[in-house]
Amino acid sequence: MLTLSGVVAGYGGGDVLQGVDLHCAAQTVTCIVGPNGAGKSTVLRVISGLLRPRRGEVTMGGQRTDRLAPDEILRRGITQVPQSHALFPGLSVRENVLMGGYLLRRDRRLLAERYAQVVERIPLVAERSGEHAGNLSGGQRRMVEIARCLMLEPKLVLLDEPSLGLDPRSLAEVSRVISDLHEAGVTVLLVEQNVRLGLGLATHGVVMEGGVVRLTGSAAEVRDHPEIAELYLGGRPLQNDADRRARGLEYG
Repeated sequence: MLTLSGVVAGYGGGDVLQGVDLHCAAQTVTCIVGPNGAGKSTVLRVISGLLRPRRGEVTMGGQRTDRLAPDEILRRGITQVPQSHALFPGLSVRENVLMGGYLLRRDRRLLAERYAQVVERIPLVAERSGEHAGNLSGGQRRMVEIARCLMLEPKLVLLDEPSLGLDPRSLAEVSRVISDLHEAGVTVLLVEQNVRLGLGLATHGVVMEGGVVRLTGSAAEVRDHPEIAELYLGGRPLQNDADRRARGLEYG
């Protein structure tokens, strides 16, 4: 479904991605893990068109997308929930979600149908529909961000650190939505620092380090790989849970 071939990309004069090869099959959940600075979020920016690669190709369903503008990539069915909160705090929850269907604005009936489908999947949208988004908790905002991206009935959903800053209850709800998307046949590519959570939700895992892909496989294979600690940290394997916590790695 989605393929990156030899992608080199970065900011200013430096390349963060040093030749990334990545494939996400349809109807799978793929989780990219790796240390800070590995290029995980940059991969998502390239896929969504926010950053154009210097070299390499991105294809979706066999069609190149790396030369397209972000709005055209949206039309191809690729949506992204960014790492940082991106709601309009002065607008209501309903208004924020409807903005995700901006490309459908000329078809009011379809827009209403999509909104109803999103509400069914994420009841919080209906429960807090008239409230300003700025009054929501961090976890509630994340749910509204996901709801907004679902308005276009995407083929591929990109999630950048969906667990970041969430309390356990919000984390469970976000995890439920990701699992529901997978069951509905939506392809998901997520970046996660919480390895246990990310690989627990995923069908496939990818480890990045230094701007390249170092390891791919099923989520279980990546989780249980004997050298994953070295791939993450560039040093000795971790010996125990205390060592893992000290090095900032969620792994289990």
